[in-house]
Amino acid sequence: MYTNGYDRYLETAVETASPARLIVMLYDGAIRFINNAIDAMQNRQYEQQNYYLQRAQKILAELISSLDFDKGGEIAENLFRLYTYMYNQLVEANLQDSVERAQHVVNLLSELREAWDTIASQGEAVPATPIAPGKVSLRG
Repeated sequence: MYTNGYDRYLETAVETASPARLIVMLYDGAIRFINNAIDAMQNRQYEQQNYYLQRAQKILAELISSLDFDKGGEIAENLFRLYTYMYNQLVEANLQDSVERAQHVVNLLSELREAWDTIASQGEAVPATPIAPGKVSLRG
């Protein structure tokens, strides 16, 4: 079932992570995929560029679907707008081969990642978490 020990380690990490830590992991993945896409873009490797940007878009779609608007209120609404904006920026980056648009999304994700990492490191539950319990997943 597992191709190597790393796959099992990753699955265990995901299964035992708090919702805030899962968000950080998703941000890390999206940032990594976008940076890979930027490298591919700069080397005119368009198939790889498309692959990596689509992977990052899937992560943003996962983040959007995990929002809990009832509990998260205005925070969830703002995250929805921001995630949608970033998703659209990645679509445009792919269509226009725009390193600038892709880098802009990396910058935004990096700022959000830092905030969520602080929350996860403190081990505190967010009082009005914008994330629906059990809806965040790293599979996709």
